[in-house]
Amino acid sequence: MPGSPDFLLRKGLKLSHLRILAAFAETGQINLAAEKIGISQPAASRLLAEIEQIVQAPVHSRTGRGVALTPIGRALADRARRINIELRDAARDLTEIASGGAGHVRIGSVTGPALDRVLPALRISRMAQPLISVEVIVAPSNLLQEHVLSGRVDFAIGRPTAGVDPHLLHSQIIAAEPVALIVRRGHPLMHRRSLTAPDLMEFDWVMPEPDVPITRTVLTRLQALGLPPPHQRLSTASFLLTLALLQQTNAIAPLALAVADVFASSPDASYAHLPIDLGIEVEPFGLMTRAGMTLPPAAQYLADTILSVSV
Repeated sequence: MPGSPDFLLRKGLKLSHLRILAAFAETGQINLAAEKIGISQPAASRLLAEIEQIVQAPVHSRTGRGVALTPIGRALADRARRINIELRDAARDLTEIASGGAGHVRIGSVTGPALDRVLPALRISRMAQPLISVEVIVAPSNLLQEHVLSGRVDFAIGRPTAGVDPHLLHSQIIAAEPVALIVRRGHPLMHRRSLTAPDLMEFDWVMPEPDVPITRTVLTRLQALGLPPPHQRLSTASFLLTLALLQQTNAIAPLALAVADVFASSPDASYAHLPIDLGIEVEPFGLMTRAGMTLPPAAQYLADTILSVSV
């Protein structure tokens, strides 16, 4: 019966069925899905027809824009994608074990932890596990979350965002993220003997969009201090554009303390910390993985190393 645990297997569901479903969900077109897994379009159509016979319901239908998965098809495709990822990771497990510790790890991270958590862990791993190679993607948490769920990265250091089923993602909290205010060296505020919070409102601030965690945290904290939202002529999440703007104007930028320390801690740096602490701290970030997954050995080693880094 359809509700029994092994119903699909007993009815003949095969790995080839799962592969075409996952590819179709990703590409949105049967011909592209067929090309992705290396079969002909008629063979792909035949596999989809077999799936419909097995589940006794349509898994795709024609729409005004072409062909799309039905709700049943989407549910199966989500499972198929995860099974394909797990099988790929199983192959990586075997390869890493057979090669004596060699492996390639894909990591995602938001900017601050990339500098004060991931980078030190990479230095450690280069000495202790020289056969491990690493790819690091630095991006906002919402994009990293997508990369984790799609298998683009093994794990990510960031914050779960709204709109994703919490049962799909596991996050191990690491730490909150303090924020510093950065300006160009020589900024007028650097010469004031006694700097107060209202003084900061005299200048433009550069921050990402309002829904980004650091901007949301800054605005909430300023409101708690009885201050208005700062003047903001430019909104950007681009780190390089922010630094360029600071260098050429009197703007103020709130940045993760780990980032600020890299660019504003030395006496000859082009940037400087404003000598004031507004108590701004972004919500904790954590190590995000797909729920229920087992990391390949090399990825697990690197995740453990990142968690062990003290700041």
